[in-house]
Amino acid sequence: MSRQVGQYRYYDFVMAAFVTILLCSNLIGAAKAAQVSLPFVGNVTFGAGVLFFPVSYIFGDILTEVYGYGRDRRVIWAGFCALIFAALMSVVVLSLTPASDPFNSEYQTHLQAVFGNTPRIILGSMLAFWCGSFVNSYVMAKMKVEMEGRRLWMRIVGSTACGELVDSSLFYAIAFYGIWSNRQLFAVVVAQYILKTGWEIVMTPVTYKVVAFLKRKENEDYYDRDTNFNPFKLKV
Repeated sequence: MSRQVGQYRYYDFVMAAFVTILLCSNLIGAAKAAQVSLPFVGNVTFGAGVLFFPVSYIFGDILTEVYGYGRDRRVIWAGFCALIFAALMSVVVLSLTPASDPFNSEYQTHLQAVFGNTPRIILGSMLAFWCGSFVNSYVMAKMKVEMEGRRLWMRIVGSTACGELVDSSLFYAIAFYGIWSNRQLFAVVVAQYILKTGWEIVMTPVTYKVVAFLKRKENEDYYDRDTNFNPFKLKV
């Protein structure tokens, strides 16, 4: 019989880490466009948050591989609700009239620049995360059953490739379609997708070590053979 969530030693810590990374990657640096010069490619512009957001997919792979789709589903919903609260808090804080002194007047301008995302960007970010994360977890779970637990590296890369494709395509389409040219939109989506998926590949050895540690400590290696994959079902 499958154990309850509270019987695991590290599940709550992994959930907390996932939500923290998700919030930070969406709030810190998400609005900054960074640039790096690559050999044979030249200058590549990307959102600074892309350096850290893919780590949430690494945690998604770890959760599904060790604890199963049902428990990762709970974590995805926790992250989604955290994003909703962060968006609501940003709207409320920015709408408050700042104190009438030079510091707060200037500070309000900076807050507006960092946290004053348009409704399209907020909606795109939340929907892209929700859909991409569930695609990642679903593919990971199905591949594990089909491969009988073998080739973890293939499952990590394959599930992330699917999830990040959905995530990047949805976010930029919702947030910037009609604002950017179709050519620019496509170029940015491709660049972000390659960077995010590449980061997952680079981090595969770390994922292996964390998965091995958790399986050993939790005495768990869940297979989603009889799982209800309905994303709206919160019961494990």
